[in-house]
Amino acid sequence: MLKTILAPLFSLLLVFSNGSNYSVNRPSQKGADSGTGTLEKMIVANGSATMDLQLNRLSGGDSRSPKSTLRFGIVPDSFFTILVFNDELRGPLPSAMGLVPQNAAPLPSALGPLNRQLMLESTPWGEPYELVVRDGKNGSVLFNVEGHNYDYDAKQHSLNIQTGRLLVSKEFADTLGRPAEAGAVVGDISISTTMRVIEVTRFANGETKSDVMPAAGTVPGPDVIVGDLSSLQQVDGSSGTQV
Repeated sequence: MLKTILAPLFSLLLVFSNGSNYSVNRPSQKGADSGTGTLEKMIVANGSATMDLQLNRLSGGDSRSPKSTLRFGIVPDSFFTILVFNDELRGPLPSAMGLVPQNAAPLPSALGPLNRQLMLESTPWGEPYELVVRDGKNGSVLFNVEGHNYDYDAKQHSLNIQTGRLLVSKEFADTLGRPAEAGAVVGDISISTTMRVIEVTRFANGETKSDVMPAAGTVPGPDVIVGDLSSLQQVDGSSGTQV
């Protein structure tokens, strides 16, 4: 089933873009037209992030207040997923990475507890912002991210997301009791990660020739990787012992 879905999707991935700036080269015309090459699916192995935020402004202070730097580690093996074709970045899939705070800062009361459970999410296609910063506990959006650049190094398997502007979301502005701040730019975010390959698909003339999940060290590769399941239902009926 995966290969059946992946093959027709492949041509769309070759031109995938969701409004961000990619600091990668265009693929060769021959490779794009023939649909021949290697598609890698990768997740974040480890990394770090920084947010430069006008914390005083979030607390109700002057809009010209200086920024404070918040540093984060990234939860290892986060299922923030990207696609790379012939060593060139095609973009992220809907997915997320957890952010673990590394330094203390005087945070506004509405942000203090959230600092311990933030996540950066790549949203589904068609959403107004490709990246958002969420409260990992209740899912509310704190900041929308715009203007970011991707920089992918195929040799190092490194992905940097550079200087994305942080815009206060409407729901976070309401939480702060300052609805007029919705959409205001209050800082920026930068992320540096090392990626790990979880699936390699090889195409020839648009057809799947192989689809493998590389082993991690001496541990065999998994048969199935699940990042998130939602809206599950159990319906009546069974086949033998299977519901």
